[in-house]
Amino acid sequence: MRHTAAKLVAAVAVTAATVLAAVPAQAADPSPIPNAVDIVGTGSDTTSTYLSQVSADYNASIAGAPASTPRLYSWEPLGTSPITPKTGGASIARPNGSGAGITALINNTSATVDFARSSRGRQASDPASILFVAFAKDAVTWSAKATGGHAPANLTTAQLKGIYECTITNWSAVGGTAGTIKPFLPQNGSGTRTFFLQAIGGATPVVPGACVTSGPQENTGTTAVLDDVDAIFPYSVAHYISQVFGGHSTATDAPGPLTLRNVNGVVPVNATTHVINAPFAASAYGRVINNVVRTNDWNTAGAYQTTLKGIFGPAGWICTHPATITNYGFLTLPGTACGTTS
Repeated sequence: MRHTAAKLVAAVAVTAATVLAAVPAQAADPSPIPNAVDIVGTGSDTTSTYLSQVSADYNASIAGAPASTPRLYSWEPLGTSPITPKTGGASIARPNGSGAGITALINNTSATVDFARSSRGRQASDPASILFVAFAKDAVTWSAKATGGHAPANLTTAQLKGIYECTITNWSAVGGTAGTIKPFLPQNGSGTRTFFLQAIGGATPVVPGACVTSGPQENTGTTAVLDDVDAIFPYSVAHYISQVFGGHSTATDAPGPLTLRNVNGVVPVNATTHVINAPFAASAYGRVINNVVRTNDWNTAGAYQTTLKGIFGPAGWICTHPATITNYGFLTLPGTACGTTS
């Protein structure tokens, strides 16, 4: 029998936290392996928990339908590798991050993978053979250790640029307590990494300096190296809200000792409503998040196109269930923007 594993997770105990979902579905790999007809994706860490919930809800809505009816599945960014995304498909290295998911989509056919989760938008280097289908708004800020940390509450864009170019190396130079700054970034290919470096670099993305360490899993503060009074690490605001206020945290998917900090004097999270602060979302640190599909699949009439648009399109499952989007910390897109392509 088909199923998507679901577990109960305990809500995170946070002072004054408003729990959005007391019993959320926990992200997990599909089990058993999806059938050849199913719609299967990989990629971004930022949207993986959300897509796991969407998959469970979508599949529940068609429970009892024939096995030939496509279900929806989403593989987690972390776990054993390689994976076989669906029955009869190719065995591939498990994609961890937007870039890896997009590469898997480009390098394989629908026999293996159908979409990529992406927390970044289209880049000039992306081929015309893929389309980015928008579905929500997120933002990215920086985080640092709360208890005993040396970082200040606020940094400007210029200061963030200097830190990641390694021209600013001590917290005392930017209003913090004296200590050698230790800048960290997620792995290469992370959509959050790509977006953050663009945001702090303006027209020209920052090239990380020699003082920057890459590798901690994005949107997770439980990595030991981040439990450091001098560490700084970019973080998805929506994912943080989902973890801290939404009850979607686990032992390995949590902020740990990190808290979100301000940029240019703007607070990333509204302290009253626990959603992304509107002025922050409207700044250069706000981003549209997407699911990526093949252009030909999206534009060629037939049953497969109907299924893809029935999930990702303007009238599809994702866009017509905004409560799930906000339950995972994201903001809904204005008007008819959800489901549009670029």
